[in-house]
Amino acid sequence: MNIRSRRSAQGQTMVEYVVILVAFAIVLLIPYDGKASVMDQMLSALLEAYKRFSYALSLPT
Repeated sequence: MNIRSRRSAQGQTMVEYVVILVAFAIVLLIPYDGKASVMDQMLSALLEAYKRFSYALSLPT
């Protein structure tokens, strides 16, 4: 394989990665079935878990 075809193949791989990442971002950020997006649901779950964790830490022993 010569240098030109290697660079061409590397460029094609980069385009494929970008397409996959954009599709993944769209899936995460677009609301689904009238509900919040997957990212919003995940952030809400993390916030709730942190609230419960910090509450448990604040309890006396």
